[in-house]
Amino acid sequence: MSNKSGMGNLPWYKEAIIYEVHVRGFYDSNGDGVGDFQGLTQKLPYLAELGVTALWLLPFYPSPLKDEGYDVADYKDVHPSYGSLDDFKEFLKTAHGLGLRVITELVLNHTSVRHQWFQRSRTAKPGTKWREFYVWSDTPDRYRGVRVIFSDFEKSNWAWDPVANAYYWHRFFSHQPDLNLDSQDVQEALLDVVDFWFGLGVDGMRLDAVPYLFEREGTPCENLPETHEFLKKLRLHVDDKFKDKMLLAEADQLPPEEVAYFGSGNECNMAFQFPLTLSLFEALELEDGSVIRSVYEETPPIPKTCQWATFLRNHDQLSLEMVPEEQRDRMYLAYAKDENCRLNRGIRRRLAPLLGNDRSKIELMNFLLFTLPGTPVLYYGDEIGMGDNCRLPDRGGVRTPMQWSSGLNAGFSVANPSRLYLPVISDPPYDCRTVNALSQRHDESSLFEWTRRLIGTASRLPVLRTGRFQFLEQPNTRVLSFIRYSRSELVVAMASLSHRPEEVRVALDNHKGAIRTEISRGITLEALGRRSLGLSLGPHAYALYSMARKPGPSSRPHGTSIPTRRRHPPQARQQEEERS
Repeated sequence: MSNKSGMGNLPWYKEAIIYEVHVRGFYDSNGDGVGDFQGLTQKLPYLAELGVTALWLLPFYPSPLKDEGYDVADYKDVHPSYGSLDDFKEFLKTAHGLGLRVITELVLNHTSVRHQWFQRSRTAKPGTKWREFYVWSDTPDRYRGVRVIFSDFEKSNWAWDPVANAYYWHRFFSHQPDLNLDSQDVQEALLDVVDFWFGLGVDGMRLDAVPYLFEREGTPCENLPETHEFLKKLRLHVDDKFKDKMLLAEADQLPPEEVAYFGSGNECNMAFQFPLTLSLFEALELEDGSVIRSVYEETPPIPKTCQWATFLRNHDQLSLEMVPEEQRDRMYLAYAKDENCRLNRGIRRRLAPLLGNDRSKIELMNFLLFTLPGTPVLYYGDEIGMGDNCRLPDRGGVRTPMQWSSGLNAGFSVANPSRLYLPVISDPPYDCRTVNALSQRHDESSLFEWTRRLIGTASRLPVLRTGRFQFLEQPNTRVLSFIRYSRSELVVAMASLSHRPEEVRVALDNHKGAIRTEISRGITLEALGRRSLGLSLGPHAYALYSMARKPGPSSRPHGTSIPTRRRHPPQARQQEEERS
């Protein structure tokens, strides 16, 4: 696959639409109750129909699965429940054949206690190569004051190991000892892992928990200079050996610390924009677009070759760790009144229940996701409005099986329901009889169809991914108004965060153009002149105007209207539905 997108010399990740999926949660091909690579491969046409262009896979490596696979026991193989390495290779080949990029996980910070590296380390003598693979101490008093991230489960960052007769350091669960990145042997071992998966043809890697790679006394052991030096080394290694690859940083930090993971364009190609996610939900609750604007004002510019990855929800909790206690309490009150939905100073909910299953709010938030700067990331099942189960332990409630149909196990598996890795959602209004992909793909008014059309619109408007961005000044803060523009194209976006009708007028003195397409829900066009645009917006309404900045008689429309439904050929469609 080419490194470049369809627009000039842009890297592929700048125009991607990313879909996050857990292999074990998508489709079970062999009836053992666990999704697998063969099943995921069978469902790739569904993802191609949806319009996504890249798949981000949660960890699928051999693991005790005490932390959903982030407790890696072997970096170079596939968990037997998900199939074999050959199954992965076939999946990768099929995905690439459909034009889908593949992003995998690189867990740099820690391993499982069952990894052979840790087993060697705990029996090795102090000062030897294998002992130095992890961070050991005779006392738990080192690195005092460093915060405990999973404070719901862990009381200390140190755990005692009776075999080593010493304490080992862990920033997350005690069954996940931290690797010692000060060891050159560890660094070389991790680079070897990178070579293995990129060598197979993987397109990108999400770097898990990158702020915590190094430890130093008298520091919070986060965002250290040594971390950035290692990332520069990693990036140089990748660029020297491979072409067309991407590194994506997971760093849940305040804006200035987040931006640092791009370096000067020589560290990560992408990074998740965590503060934006939180601001979107806060702005919706307060009905105040200035909350979103403040994030952009506080975020330094990023290198031109880099890109933010933006998201609404994912496999983790909606993190409230970096906000003041008052703000955290307000978000809990708004979005997680049930304390079972709170975890690790965050909210463990999927998008639909987080928004009260309010279709207008779901559309509005996705509209912002696809029109604000960045590469959008969708979480599997959110395109059909799947629910969650906060009665399940940890974050399992947002990682339940994909709901394909109204049949047995939601069409996910033919296994006895008791054998499923997690139970399917059974309570209305999110049960599979109400929410499933098969019925929504036959319904032009469904959330799936709306999402597919939104993705199609974004794909035909590259300016939404790569164009410049500017807020439009107007006094009504309950409406967020902004433009995305390039030399030849201008897009005007309006989004009402209010539960009431709103009026808005924006000046376009410096951005004159001819209107080409209007895509909206619940809006009335008041006036369109060469100098201003006035709208009446319904509750939680949105509007998108595509305009040509230099129209001419031979100019062709950009085709940004919501397209008619693309269907599989009848025979292929019927075969796929029978499998569901």
